[in-house]
Amino acid sequence: MADHAGPGPVTAVRSALRLLEAAGEHGNGATAQQLARETGLAPDAVRELLPPLVGDGFLAQRDDHTFVLADTPADTAAGTATPAVCGPDDGAGPDDGAGADPYGLARVRPLLAALRNELDAAAYLTLYVDGEIRVMEIVDGVRTPRVDLWVGLDEAGHATALGKSVLRELDEEARADYFSRHKLTGLTPRTITREDELVSRLDGSPEPVVMDREEYVRGTTCVAVPVYRGEQVGSLGISFRSDRMYRSSRVRADLLSAAVRVSRGLTLPR
Repeated sequence: MADHAGPGPVTAVRSALRLLEAAGEHGNGATAQQLARETGLAPDAVRELLPPLVGDGFLAQRDDHTFVLADTPADTAAGTATPAVCGPDDGAGPDDGAGADPYGLARVRPLLAALRNELDAAAYLTLYVDGEIRVMEIVDGVRTPRVDLWVGLDEAGHATALGKSVLRELDEEARADYFSRHKLTGLTPRTITREDELVSRLDGSPEPVVMDREEYVRGTTCVAVPVYRGEQVGSLGISFRSDRMYRSSRVRADLLSAAVRVSRGLTLPR
């Protein structure tokens, strides 16, 4: 997995996920010092990341100043857990039963609904599954209709912000494998159909925010950022009419903030 973003939001997401994974190995709790040692993160970085993880309900801090996953049985029995982030079903995804929801989409669906409401735009979540970019969730509404996915995202990753966000994070080998199996078809006059040009644009930007302007369908703009489920990459994005004015700084900030929470929700053990 490529790391183009440097010490920014993407790095913070990965660090938070490493902390959650390390905490999951300690059913009886681990100190901040232990977590720093086991993750290889700087103690100051760990101390900065722990409060929001507790505040968002992914970790619980016990009276002895140790940290555990908020939904571990031992912590729940002790009555000290902070409830995991969850909310009412938005009605946009599969059955929330554990067997029918192996990716934990029920946990992140309220986060997508909040993003939709905040930016007044349909919200999308993808994951890179078995070499394909899969749409896992779409949360839209009457005022925020989804894009007509007239060409499946598995065949149009090069033409969408959602797909390009995933491709940007793949390492050279995985990206080459993807391109060997997918033709860069021109869907609109704006679609990039040359592999070298697409790769140059993906690798040329230091920002983790990717956009497509009418590359998938005329009249629609999409913006996306990467998310992670452990080491599995995906993307979080929104779509809106191209003639609609948006403050790019607000879209960027809201997407990156939501990506951190969605990545935590996808990675937190079920």
